[in-house]
Amino acid sequence: MSTSALIESDRQHLIHPVVSLRAHEARGVTILESGRGAWLRDIEGNELLDAFSGLWCVNTGYGRESIVRVATEQMSRLPYATGYFHFGCEPAISLAEQLVQLAPASLTRVYFTLGGSDAVDAAIRYITHYYNATGRPQKKQFISLERGYHGSSSVGAGLTALPAFHQHFDLPLPNQHYIASPYPYRSEYGHDADALIAASVVALRAKVEALGGPERVAAFFCEPVQGSGGVIVPPKGWLKAMREACRELDILFVADEVITGFGRTGPLFACEAEGVEPDLMTVAKGLTAGYAPMGALLMSERVYSGIADGAGTSAVVGHGQTYSAHPVSAAIGLEVLRLYHEGGLLANGMAQAPRFEAGLQALLDHPLVGDARSRGLLGALELVADKATRRRFDPALNLSEKIAASAWRNGLIFRAFADNILGFAPALCYTAEEFDTMFVRLKTTLDDVLALPEVRAAVA
Repeated sequence: MSTSALIESDRQHLIHPVVSLRAHEARGVTILESGRGAWLRDIEGNELLDAFSGLWCVNTGYGRESIVRVATEQMSRLPYATGYFHFGCEPAISLAEQLVQLAPASLTRVYFTLGGSDAVDAAIRYITHYYNATGRPQKKQFISLERGYHGSSSVGAGLTALPAFHQHFDLPLPNQHYIASPYPYRSEYGHDADALIAASVVALRAKVEALGGPERVAAFFCEPVQGSGGVIVPPKGWLKAMREACRELDILFVADEVITGFGRTGPLFACEAEGVEPDLMTVAKGLTAGYAPMGALLMSERVYSGIADGAGTSAVVGHGQTYSAHPVSAAIGLEVLRLYHEGGLLANGMAQAPRFEAGLQALLDHPLVGDARSRGLLGALELVADKATRRRFDPALNLSEKIAASAWRNGLIFRAFADNILGFAPALCYTAEEFDTMFVRLKTTLDDVLALPEVRAAVA
C-alpha cells in the first residue's frame, strides 16, 4: 500500500489508544517503519532519535539480533503452550525462577500477564481473593496516589488518578481512593524531603482512618517514580517510609514497577535502591523490552499461601488468561534479562545517568523550564509560564502539541504531556554522543517553541 493509502486505512479502521478519536482522524497517523539502537525511521525515511524508548519499554534499543534469534527459535520449537490444565513450558518456568532470584526477597511467586494493565488487574483480583479466602472480606478499600498511573483495565483505571482514564468510564469505583502525590515542585514542602515524606505518611494514615481503619483497607498502590502522571520523583526514603507505614497499618503494599523496573531508574528494580520488600509488585515494559507482550505480578509467600490454602487446597482459583506465560514472550524475557546483566545494559544505563541528569538540569536556564527532575534514565522537564510563581500555561495554548510537532521536525521523540511536562526515558543502550545529540535537539525544540509569538507573549 502507498503511504497515503495506509494513512487513510488507519483513519477508517484502526482505533488508537489514549487520543481524541476525531482529532486523530483529522491529523492522520505517523507511520514508523524500522528501528536500530536508539533510532527510528518513519515511512518517509526521516531518522528520529527516540528519547522515550517507545512507550517507556524498549530499554534494550531496537533491532537486537539476539532477541530476534531466540524468538525465532522458540517459535519454531513451541510457539504456544497453555498454562491451564497443569501444563507449562521451560522458558516461562525459567523466567519465573530468574525473576524471583532478582526481585526483592519478599517476592517468591510469579503470575505472567500480557502487560502492565492486566498485571495491576491481576493484583486487585488476587488481593480481593486473598482477603476473602482468609476470612477478612471487609478489607475492600484501595488507596493510590493522585497523578498515579496503574493501567487502563476496567478496575485498574480507577486506581489511575488521571481524569482522561475516568471520564465516561464510570470511574473511580466507590472503593478507590487517593492521597496527595509526593510532588516536590508543586508541594507546599518543596524540596524538604523529611517534611514531604512525613506528610505522605500522615496522609496515608489519615485516609485509612477515614475509610474505617485498617480492618477495612486492603492495599496501597504506588509507583516508585510516577510515570504518566508527569515523572514525579519523590525524595529518597519516601518509598521505604510508605512501605513501613503499610506494614504497621496491616495493609498490603503494592509497588507498581511497570515503568521503573528493569534498569529504568538505575538498579534492576527501583525498590532495590531503598531495600524495599513489597507484598506484591507489578512489572511489564522492560521485561521483554517491548519485543513481545508480557507483564508479571510478583507475590509474597504470605499472600500466595493465603490464596492457596484459605479456601481449601482443592479449590480452583478462577483467574487466568490464554496467553499467560507465553513461551515466545518468556524466551524473549530471558534474553532481555541476559542483555541487562551479561550484555552490560544495566551498567551502561547507570554510567550514562549523570550525563542525562546534567543535560536536564542545564535546561533550567531556559525561559520555558521551571523544573528538571530525574532518577536514573527516567526524567522530565516541567514548563511554566512564570518561573517565580510556577504558573502553568493556559491549556488553550495547546503548548504540548506545539512542542511535539517541533520535536518531530527536529528529529526527536519524547512524551509531551497535556500539562506541559516533557517526559524522557532513553534506552539503556544510549551512548554519550546520542545524549549530546538529544540535548542539542531538545534545546532547539524549546527555542523554536519559545519563538512562537503566542508562546512568547504568554511567558512572564
